[in-house]
Amino acid sequence: MITFDEQVAIVTGAGQGLGRSHALALAARGARVVVNDLGGARDGTGASRTAAEAVVAEIEAAGGEAIANAADVTDADAVGAMVNEALDRWGRIDVLINNAGILRDKSFANMDQADFDLVIKVHLTGTAICTKAVWGHMRERGYGRVVVTTSSSGLYGNFGQANYGAAKMGVVGLMNTLRSEGAKYDIRVNALAPVAHTRMTDDLLPDEAKQLLKPEEVTPAVLFLVSKDAPNGMILAAGAGGFAAARILETEGIWLEPGERTPEVIAARIDDVLDPEGQREYMAGGEQSMKFVGKAMEGMQSAR
Repeated sequence: MITFDEQVAIVTGAGQGLGRSHALALAARGARVVVNDLGGARDGTGASRTAAEAVVAEIEAAGGEAIANAADVTDADAVGAMVNEALDRWGRIDVLINNAGILRDKSFANMDQADFDLVIKVHLTGTAICTKAVWGHMRERGYGRVVVTTSSSGLYGNFGQANYGAAKMGVVGLMNTLRSEGAKYDIRVNALAPVAHTRMTDDLLPDEAKQLLKPEEVTPAVLFLVSKDAPNGMILAAGAGGFAAARILETEGIWLEPGERTPEVIAARIDDVLDPEGQREYMAGGEQSMKFVGKAMEGMQSAR
């Protein structure tokens, strides 16, 4: 049984949708929860504590403990104050779920730079700000569970979401480094790739899909990712009762003699480059470097 008794969790963007579902489920399993939500519109405009306070009221009505917080995740000072409030009240932070987000969808040709920058700022920079705010405390305690929220739009692309897709792939890159930096402190960092009907996806899904894609169907995945026995560096996709892992794989590839290193030879041998036999998932960028150095050394020895 996965429980969070005595643990403290921060969930950003928890006023509704996925964040609300995550917060309620954590509280139901014993966690004390900081329900963070700026309370703005889907495009990031406006602000209100009402949504966060409503979720806190639900948690308290069920016998749990929670506090509402309306910090903007892009404001490092406000996020720092949120973390300090949790520490002052409960003395610890065990879990951070980075869920806050906005949408400003347009085709890339029609997208203003301001719309690109703000989406990156909320999803990617906001995730970094919130994670940095708890990182030192988690290192000192020797324990932490952090989730970043990615998306199929980042992993695979989606028309009209160049800003959102870039941000959502960016948090995977952040996770890949933090999983290594936090490992010796038992800080495990994972990514959730949810498929759910929320206000973020309301106009993107047909009605029949909305009935299947309830936020509550995603939350079991995030509870697993922040549990005591969580993995480290996993991208876990979830939706409508389905669960799958996404991975970034690299083929074994080829090594070319100095005189063959031309675009024409690469084009002629592209099938060998793409051959999936021997492809693997790397846990650090240096592993790729060592692969190419090794292939070069083998190639030069064979050429002698």
